[in-house]
Amino acid sequence: MSEKEVLSLIREDQWMMELLEAAKSLNLPDWWICAGFIRSKVWDVLHDFNERTIMPDIDVIYFDPANMDVREEKRLEGKLKSLRPDIPWSVKNEARMHIKNNLPPYSSSVDAISKFPETATALGVKLDEEDNLILIAPCGISDVINLEVRPTPYFAEDKARMNIYKERITKKNWQLTWNRVKVCHIDR
Repeated sequence: MSEKEVLSLIREDQWMMELLEAAKSLNLPDWWICAGFIRSKVWDVLHDFNERTIMPDIDVIYFDPANMDVREEKRLEGKLKSLRPDIPWSVKNEARMHIKNNLPPYSSSVDAISKFPETATALGVKLDEEDNLILIAPCGISDVINLEVRPTPYFAEDKARMNIYKERITKKNWQLTWNRVKVCHIDR
């Protein structure tokens, strides 16, 4: 599966496109729907699932250092819920998430995505001004399409972050849903 094929899977999925259009309507700076939104679609297709795996949330991220108030994120979630009340929206401003994650500041949403724990979730998708579908994968797409979970380089370089990675892998237990997924541990 190529990046072009991943984009086709998303483009052909009316539900995903509707959620992308809803997120785009907020006119947020440097916005993306990320993580499980893309990973789950790819893994569902690669496992020949006939029905979509239920996701605990739909992660919309953006980057706005001018307004880092948590209440703004909640207001934006409210706007999305008014458009699609059936969706468990989660909206986060990556300009402030480094504080929550006890990390140095991110320079953009893509920088934040590159520092997600797993390469298979370090993905984002959005519609540009002309409604072109854009996929960002700072760690590449090979792990997600090969059903492999491994830490991003940022997590792999630090023992404390690797402990977070390992805890997440245990908690997420993706192999219960997608039995062909291979989890790679890097001991530090």
